[in-house]
Amino acid sequence: MENQKQSGPEPPIKVSTINCIDLSNPDIGESVALLKQACLDCGFFYVVNHGISQEFMAEVFAQSKKFFYLPLNEKLKVLRNEKHRGYTPMFDEVLDPDNQVHGDYKEGYYIGVDVPENDPESEKPFNGPNVWPADGVLPGWRQTMEKFHHEALEVGKAVSRIIALALDLEVDFFDKPEVLGKPIATLRLLHYEDQFSDPAKGIYGAGAHSDFGFITLLATDDVMGLQICKDKDAKPQIWEYVTPIKGAFIVNLGDMLERWSN
Repeated sequence: MENQKQSGPEPPIKVSTINCIDLSNPDIGESVALLKQACLDCGFFYVVNHGISQEFMAEVFAQSKKFFYLPLNEKLKVLRNEKHRGYTPMFDEVLDPDNQVHGDYKEGYYIGVDVPENDPESEKPFNGPNVWPADGVLPGWRQTMEKFHHEALEVGKAVSRIIALALDLEVDFFDKPEVLGKPIATLRLLHYEDQFSDPAKGIYGAGAHSDFGFITLLATDDVMGLQICKDKDAKPQIWEYVTPIKGAFIVNLGDMLERWSN
């Protein structure tokens, strides 16, 4: 489980220690062991040396900021549609309705695998064409995000191969067409308001939740805001911060993989 505090922690804080998987490590057995332990322990780990350059990651963050700094009326021109493509305004999402007094203090932008409207596959849920800000508003923005979507998906596939080995499966098990050959891979850009969460008042950057998919790759800036709960059944739950590592992805397992792997 995870939630998000926007502006960094107030002391005292508890910081989690999670494993780090180096995708350039030639010792695949070591990577498998680290990942397996992370999955059994808490379902979160870092991934480094994943092949996406620091320079390009910085460009993605810069382009993301350009969109969120646009006037609201410009952002609303690409409001999220029924295929979950486009802009989600502040307070639009409520991840923990039992404890939140309004929606999350964040705005976002959904980008998926682009499926043309005239393709029969576009009739399936979550499939369809992406929506983009006009080139005249954000020149080159679409090209940057399409490239990042492609490269991040390749990182996800690399992680899935280590997960397969940790489950004593063939390394390419998740690459099979009937498994993740055509994944519903969603890139979400997120912008959190500069405001502290206040659980006592039901105010959260992102309410407590678990992700419903296979895995999530989270790229962060240098603000420590993500919290994880290693034991969701504990009473009371203990929430720990995850320290950002420059250039790394924080990876967490989703509900689908938990169910698939039992």
